[in-house]
Amino acid sequence: MTPPPSTTSRRPCPPRESAFPEVAGRPRPQGPDPAGASVPNDVTMEGPDSRGSVATEGSPGAVATALAGERRAVRRGALVLVGIILVGANLRVAVTSLGALLDEVRTGLGLTGTMAGVVTMLPTIAFAGLGAITPWLVRRVAPARVLVVAMAVLAAGQVLRVATDSVLVFVLTSALALAGIAVANILLPLLVKQYFPHRTGLATGAYMMAMTTGMTVAAATAVPTAQAFGSWRAGLGVWAGLAAVAVLPWVPLARRARSVARQSTPTETATRVRVRPARTRLGWAMAVNFGTQSLSGYAIMGWLAQLYRDAGFPPATAGLLLAGVTALGVPVAFLMPTLAGRMRTLRPLVLSLAAASMLAYLGLALAPYDGALLWMALLALGQGAFPLVLTTIGLRARTAEGTVALSAFAQSTGYLIAALGPLLVGVLYGATGGWTVPVGFLISALAVQTGAGLVIARPRYIEDEG
Repeated sequence: MTPPPSTTSRRPCPPRESAFPEVAGRPRPQGPDPAGASVPNDVTMEGPDSRGSVATEGSPGAVATALAGERRAVRRGALVLVGIILVGANLRVAVTSLGALLDEVRTGLGLTGTMAGVVTMLPTIAFAGLGAITPWLVRRVAPARVLVVAMAVLAAGQVLRVATDSVLVFVLTSALALAGIAVANILLPLLVKQYFPHRTGLATGAYMMAMTTGMTVAAATAVPTAQAFGSWRAGLGVWAGLAAVAVLPWVPLARRARSVARQSTPTETATRVRVRPARTRLGWAMAVNFGTQSLSGYAIMGWLAQLYRDAGFPPATAGLLLAGVTALGVPVAFLMPTLAGRMRTLRPLVLSLAAASMLAYLGLALAPYDGALLWMALLALGQGAFPLVLTTIGLRARTAEGTVALSAFAQSTGYLIAALGPLLVGVLYGATGGWTVPVGFLISALAVQTGAGLVIARPRYIEDEG
C-alpha cells in the first residue's frame, strides 16, 4: 500500500526586532502619516515575489518584503525624528537672540521705547494669532509640506530683518519669522502623536530639550557673535542658517506627501470628524494651564535678572543666574515628558512642580540674595510645567485631528494670556518700586495654573468631549 504523500508545513520566520519599536514593532494607528501617506497597521505577508509567483506567509520572498518594509519604516522614522529635533531647536532662537541684543538693536535702528515694547510683545501675539490658523492649513496640506514652508519662512524672515534700516520693515520681517515658529509650535505635537504614538513622552522630551538648548545657546552667544563681527546684525542673522538646515529632512517627506495626495479621495477627507476644543472643559483647562504657565515663564525671562540686580548682584552675575534657570531646564525638559508618558495620572507631577515654583517665589520675595542658587534651581524645576503641558496635549487626544485642534486652541489662547505676564509684572514693579507685589501676582497665576493642571491631569480624550 502506497503511503500518502507527506505534507511539509512552513514555519514563519520570527519578526526581526526594529531599532524603532514605535515605528515598526508596535501597532500603528490607521490614518495619514506625517508625510501624508496612509499607514497600515502591519506589514502584509502576501504578495508577488521577485519571480512573479505568490509569496505565501513565511516564504523567503514574503520575509524579504516584510524586512524591506520594516527598513523603510525605520529610515522614515529616523528622518522624522531628526526633523522634529531640528525644528525644535529653532523654536526660540529668533526670540532669545533678539532679547540679548535688544539694546544694540534699539540704538542701531533708533527704536523708541514704545516700538521696543511692541517688538518684545511680538512673539506671544504671533504665536497666538498665527498658530490658530494651523488646523485650517493641515486640513488642506500635509504637515511635512507645511513645515517646509514654515522653516523657509523663518529663515527668510531672519535674513530680511537684519538687511534693513527701516523700523517698520524690521518689525514686519520679525513677524514673518515668528509666523514660521507659530505654525511649527502647533505641528510638532501632531507629528509626535502620529509617528511615535507609543513614545510620545520620549519624542516630546527630545524636541523640548533641543528647544531649551537652542534657546540657551542663542541667548549666550548672540552678543559675542555680534561683537566678533562688529554688528548686531550678525548676532541675529546667523540663526537663519539653523532654520535652513531644519528644512532638509522634511523635503523628501514633503515630496512623498505630494504623490500620496494625488491618490487620496474626497471620501477620506469627508470622514474626518471636526474637533472643537473651545466647546469642551478639557480644552479650556488646557488653554488656561498653558497660558498661566507661559505667563510666568515670560515674566521670569523678562524680569528675573532685574530682580537679582535689585537684590545686590552685579549685572553680569544677575545674567548668569537667569542663564542658570534656562540651563538647568534642559534635563528637566527631557525628563518631564518621559515621566508623564509613563504615568496614568499626572496629578503628582502637577503638584510637585507647583510646590517647587511656590518655594522659589517665596524665596525671591523674602530672601533673594541669600538663597539665590536655591531659588534658581527651584525655578528651573517649576518651569518643567511647560514641557509637561505640551506632552499632555498629545496624551489627551486619540487622533491626529484631535491633537492638532487641541494644540492650536491651547497654544493660541494660552499665548494671549501669556502676553500679559511681562507687561503686568512691569506695571506692578513700576507702581510699587519693589518685588513683593509682582511676585504675589505670579503666585496668584500659579494657583490658577495648578487648578487647571489638576483638571487636565485626569486621563480622558478631547474627542469624547468635543
